[in-house]
Amino acid sequence: ATGKPVSVKIGRFGPMIQLGDGEGDEKPQFASLLKGQSVSTITLEEALKLFEFPRMIGEFEGSEVSVAIGRFGPYVKHDGKFVSIPKDISPAHITLEEAEELIKDKRAAEANKVAKTFPEDADLQILNGRFGVYIKYKKNNYKIPKTVADPASLTLEECREIIASADAKPTRQRRAAKK
Repeated sequence: ATGKPVSVKIGRFGPMIQLGDGEGDEKPQFASLLKGQSVSTITLEEALKLFEFPRMIGEFEGSEVSVAIGRFGPYVKHDGKFVSIPKDISPAHITLEEAEELIKDKRAAEANKVAKTFPEDADLQILNGRFGVYIKYKKNNYKIPKTVADPASLTLEECREIIASADAKPTRQRRAAKK
């Protein structure tokens, strides 16, 4: 429609589509191919659809909501925060209601991350993580022993004992793989 050439190239970060040739004052546009798309089988219509991103889908709580495709897959951007779009939802067809639900779910997960804080020591926190509950103290993470039944009920002294015992253990050095 614009008269610009469309080409498929292999770039530094993988296959991509280029719109325009870079001649003149106008810079070419680039878009990465999605998973499942191949350089040899992509059609012109599929290639042009990739340039529809980032796409504004509406407004939520006074901030714009947009959908884009990044290095780690499709995401929703709202108020400076990024929320991954699950594989079962198409980024091209996501509605504002679905995006709002994803944003609310991420907020709830972040709110449940902190299990306990201590007013006496602001650097010490008990957090819920991907692999279970752990202690965070001065940018270091410490595993809570399996013998502790309820990690959220730990006292400040018990947390400091866990940290001291973990610091006393020698760190394991990893061996390089043999070639």
